[in-house]
Amino acid sequence: MNIPNDRFYTETHEWVMVSGDVATVGITDHAQRELSDIVFIELPKVGERVSQKSVVGVIESVKAASDLYAPVSGEVLEINSQLADQPSLINSNPYGKGWLYKLRIINPQELNDLKDADAYRELLKNKEL
Repeated sequence: MNIPNDRFYTETHEWVMVSGDVATVGITDHAQRELSDIVFIELPKVGERVSQKSVVGVIESVKAASDLYAPVSGEVLEINSQLADQPSLINSNPYGKGWLYKLRIINPQELNDLKDADAYRELLKNKEL
């Protein structure tokens, strides 16, 4: 399973890649595999302020619908508009073209609540037991 070392992870299987005070957010390879074929995504609106761990959208697959959670608090700067017509990008490239949205981080200290790649791998290993 692909778990890049250059980002942070949540227990709800979102990833965050930070550049300055901007966080790019997506779902992990594990999450997209569990969901299987993604058919629809509802994302937060540009300009919306979100709080860490709050529900910011929904992702639907042929198997289930799941809430999306904000990994950190911030203001949504951009959404991946390609996902409206091609939600399957999340399945084919969850760490690249399948990113969900970008936000300006309000409280950088919240990044300390997230897992690095090794801790996320450990989380997944423990869930498989």
